[in-house]
Amino acid sequence: MIRVLVTDDEPLIRAGIRMILSSADDIDVVAEAADGREAVELARSQRVDVALLDIQMPVMDGLTALAELRRTVPEVRVLILTTFGERQNVLRALTGGSAGFLLKDSAPAELMRAVRAAAAGHAYLSPGATRHVVDSLASGGTAHRAEQARSRLEKLTERERDVLALLGEGLSNADAGQRIHMSEATVKTYVSRILAKLECENRVQAALLARDAGLGA
Repeated sequence: MIRVLVTDDEPLIRAGIRMILSSADDIDVVAEAADGREAVELARSQRVDVALLDIQMPVMDGLTALAELRRTVPEVRVLILTTFGERQNVLRALTGGSAGFLLKDSAPAELMRAVRAAAAGHAYLSPGATRHVVDSLASGGTAHRAEQARSRLEKLTERERDVLALLGEGLSNADAGQRIHMSEATVKTYVSRILAKLECENRVQAALLARDAGLGA
């Protein structure tokens, strides 16, 4: 069973997330917290596998809690629940060790997918979240970043660049496959190959490179 902690200062949101996750046979919501400080304490005491953290919370915000969790219980995987506010928050979470982002209006199936991916040690960013992150971080790009990105992309084949461009648009594997007439499994193989060649840890890093290089929408 995947032991999950849900953290949000709004009781209705916590209740909704608990209801969704509790419908899965392999996920157990073992604790709820209304602020970051409570989340850190519960993560330590409840043997949590995955912690869902809202960013904006009283007492201790989600980003501060993320840093504290990474310092004290690094084995806990953290998913950030967000509606995407300030750009520096996104940057801090990405560099602070979060396992990914999940939009608060995500579908129930996506929420469960994200928790399972995080528990398995994978980074997870939903297609919608990826697009928001890319748009947020890509603003204010420099010519130097663009030149570096184009240089890194030189090792990709033409077809790999096509797939990468769609990552830059935030498309899922299935949607990308429909766009360029590939099966979802084939796109997944291409994505894995692209991440390895570009030495990117996850899709959002690859998507940022695509945007910096001028690929995608």
